[in-house]
Amino acid sequence: MDLYSKKFEIRWADLDPNYHVLHSRYYDYGAYCRMSYFVEKGLTPQLMTHHQIGPILFREECNFKREIRFGDDMLINMKIVKHTENFSRLSIAHEIWKKDILCANIVAEIAWIDTVKRKLTIPPQEIIDIFQRINSQ
Repeated sequence: MDLYSKKFEIRWADLDPNYHVLHSRYYDYGAYCRMSYFVEKGLTPQLMTHHQIGPILFREECNFKREIRFGDDMLINMKIVKHTENFSRLSIAHEIWKKDILCANIVAEIAWIDTVKRKLTIPPQEIIDIFQRINSQ
């Protein structure tokens, strides 16, 4: 998989009382990047609803390196760095950049849940096919 990047803007609501980005927003940026990428590749909320499946987080960890402030030009990227053969579990790495300065690293470990049975599941073949296409790029 190629590195996927997404620009984003810092909103006033993203700031903490010290006028830099609130720590929990970094995780929101990671989720935004992942879902933007999945939707662009055809893994839409409608497709997941149709198959009664959804992503869940097992672990998400952020290493904060530099502060981000209102008005900074931001870029977040992601790459699937590890997965099971059937894509039932994925590890995704993110980097948040301010120009040429690395501000944070995020690692998310994701699995799939059957939204009706509320149990872990293997994604259906249609979703596996999407990830196989992604992985071969």
